[in-house]
Amino acid sequence: MSELALEELSALAAIYCEPDACEVLAVSETHGITFRIQITVKELLDTDVLLKLLFHLPVNYPSTLPDISVNSDQLTRAQCKDVKDELLEQAKRHLSEPMVHDLILWIQQHLKHVIKQSATACNEKTTLSKGTSTEDGIWMLLLHLDHMRAKAKYVKTVEKWASDLRLTGRLMFMGKIILILLQGDRSNIKEYLILQKTAKVDVDSSGKKCREKMISVLCETKVQSQCKRFQMFEVKEYSTLDELQKEFDAAGLATLFSEFVPPLLK
Repeated sequence: MSELALEELSALAAIYCEPDACEVLAVSETHGITFRIQITVKELLDTDVLLKLLFHLPVNYPSTLPDISVNSDQLTRAQCKDVKDELLEQAKRHLSEPMVHDLILWIQQHLKHVIKQSATACNEKTTLSKGTSTEDGIWMLLLHLDHMRAKAKYVKTVEKWASDLRLTGRLMFMGKIILILLQGDRSNIKEYLILQKTAKVDVDSSGKKCREKMISVLCETKVQSQCKRFQMFEVKEYSTLDELQKEFDAAGLATLFSEFVPPLLK
C-alpha cells in the first residue's frame, strides 16, 4: 500500500469530517483501502442529491485506477452508472497522482450535466437502455460463511451493506449453515463482494477484529425469469433443512438449493 494512498485518506477524512461523510471500511497491506464518501450536491433538478461514493484503492494506487461505486436514493440505477462511468473517465486523466478529492470536486460541479446527458441518451435509446439494464442490473449471489463469532455486529454490518447497495435477499441461519443470498444490480453485487472480503466484519479467537477469510462464493449468476424477486433484505433462522428448502422453493430457486446446499451438510 502506497504512502500516497494513506496520506490521501488522511486528508479526505479531515476534509469530510462531518458524521457519515467519510467512512473507512477497510485498510489492508494486501487488498488496499476501501472507504465511502457521502456528499450532497445542491440545487440540482430542484432537489438536493445525496451521493454515496464507494472507493477501493488497490495496493498499487495511484498507478492503478480506483474501483468506484455510486449510489443515490435520488438517482436511478442508470444515472448512478453514468456518474460512475464519468468518474472513471476523469480518473484516467489523473493516473499516477492522488485523485479522489479531484474526482469528488469534479462530480459536484458537473453532476447536473451528467444527469442531463443521461436523460437525453435514455430518451434516444429507450429500447437499448432497457436491454442494458436487464443485462447488467438483476443478478444473484449466493455466499456460504463458515462462522460468525461476533454475530450481532456481523449481522448489522451485512444489513447496512445490503441497504446501502440496494440489495435484497436473505441472511439465512440453519444450524451451523450460514448463507447470504443477494439480488440486485450487478455492479452493486460486485461492490458487496469487495466489502465482504476486505472489511473487518468479525473477530478472531482472541477477540481482535478481522476480515472474513472463510467465505465461499457458491453461485453468481443473472436472475432467471422464473425466479421471484425479493422485495427486501431479511435475516431469518430455520429449524430444519425442510424450512430452508421451502424458502428457496418459494423464490423459484429449487435447483440452486439442491445443487449447493445439501453438500454443505457433509
